[in-house]
Amino acid sequence: MAEIQLSTPQKRKLRSNSTPSPMQSSCAKWKSPRRCVKDCPKSHGNFGDKTINTTKSPVKKRLSESFLQKPMWNPRDVEQLNAVKEALHVSTPPATATVVCREVKYNRVLDFCKESVEQDKAGSLYICGCPGTGKSLSIEKVKEVLVDWANESALQAPDLLSLSCTSLSKTSDIFGKILDKIQPRRKANGSMSPLQYLQKMSSQKQQSTGRKMMLIIVDEMDYLITKDRTVLHDLFMLTTFPFSRFILIGIANAIDLADRFLPKLQSLNYNPFHVERNIISDTWCCTFLDKPAVITYRAYSKDQIISILQQRLEAFPYTVFQPQALELCARKVASTSGDMGKALSVCRSAIEMLEGEIRDSIYSLQLPSLKMGLSDQQRGDACDKSPIQESGVVRVDHVAIALSKAYRSPVVDTIQSLPQHQQIILCSALKLFRGKKKDATIGELNISYVDVCKSTLIPPVGIMELSNMCRVLGDQGILKVGQAREDKLRRVTLKIDEADITFALQGIRLFRNYLQQL
Repeated sequence: MAEIQLSTPQKRKLRSNSTPSPMQSSCAKWKSPRRCVKDCPKSHGNFGDKTINTTKSPVKKRLSESFLQKPMWNPRDVEQLNAVKEALHVSTPPATATVVCREVKYNRVLDFCKESVEQDKAGSLYICGCPGTGKSLSIEKVKEVLVDWANESALQAPDLLSLSCTSLSKTSDIFGKILDKIQPRRKANGSMSPLQYLQKMSSQKQQSTGRKMMLIIVDEMDYLITKDRTVLHDLFMLTTFPFSRFILIGIANAIDLADRFLPKLQSLNYNPFHVERNIISDTWCCTFLDKPAVITYRAYSKDQIISILQQRLEAFPYTVFQPQALELCARKVASTSGDMGKALSVCRSAIEMLEGEIRDSIYSLQLPSLKMGLSDQQRGDACDKSPIQESGVVRVDHVAIALSKAYRSPVVDTIQSLPQHQQIILCSALKLFRGKKKDATIGELNISYVDVCKSTLIPPVGIMELSNMCRVLGDQGILKVGQAREDKLRRVTLKIDEADITFALQGIRLFRNYLQQL
């Protein structure tokens, strides 16, 4: 017993003087993956038996780096809160010179306008695409740049006229709006309509001499579609007259709008020379000569939505969103509509979730202090030390709630109401099919299922019970289960969108950390 007491201090001394072992020096094995990422951004964290690559993709790397380089914001600061909300508003123009992720199409529209002004010729262009794909934003930027370019090039800048067809009481009023821009004080002449007057001006050289070019931007052009398509046809034909001074850009959601009024153009047999002046140069691969050139804006992808959100937030010296929260928002919006306006709306809604959470926290802290009779300064100090102050960043659960309000799907409701082990099966299938693989056997699914159970510290069920649960999910239309002699050889396929599973399970704390690693 005496020997043990004498040797104990010596062992302690030896341990303190000895060099640290690899186990002690490895931050990946002694710290959680989240702390390892914070301390060693380029290292690989160790999560159980699975190594997590923190540099999995360039987008995730950029998100993580921006998250770590800046301090957290203070959502209790009213100025910071209002500034972030304003930056994420759909009507706030981007600070960049061009439109992010739309540079090619923006340059095509700008080159078309420059060519028309420089060569002093009329022309027409049709821009189509789903809502929220950057059409109107691109045109606003073109208008700003075009005037500056004309002034710098010693050219006469065109007059600008922007019209929204939704504000017209009747479709033919659009010609009156154009004429009012050219001659604001012109008295009404009952013998000649605004359209006839515009056609006369564009047909006679003396009427057009000395008059500036006019860039006419017609938004929501779908509203001009009538039974005989006369208004739509006459509007585009204004650019084909010999002495026309009009540069027309039509914007609408319908991709086939030009094709629908094209037969009317062909039936009238207009001079091909005039119609030829409507198209963009052959360098843009426009092979048609009898209709306006068409530029189509496709829906935004996940990476494009993330880039645009980053661009709007990068001016702030603090971090507002968790990287995973932005990715969840972008993934869901891209999988449904690709509408950037919807993504901005979801982000603003998530900030309001955090704002409400902070408000409830302050109230819960102030209520006991009021009963205890503390002073205002003491109550303020207690609120400043609340946990919300340290973690005042928009998290994944905030975005998940905002998305659930924006996209309420029966599939999401079904997944969220499933028993826990069936939710784990879907999480396992999501992990297994995250790639080119579209189906797997129940045996392969069982391996992934056991892995998820280990990471969430939930005891797994046997493969027979797993097969029965897959059959239940198949009856609900979530999985497709094939036939085989043995249960473990039956093939399983997902019948729902992977984004719906991610969205439904991200708000559940049990799966949140695991899904963020996929």
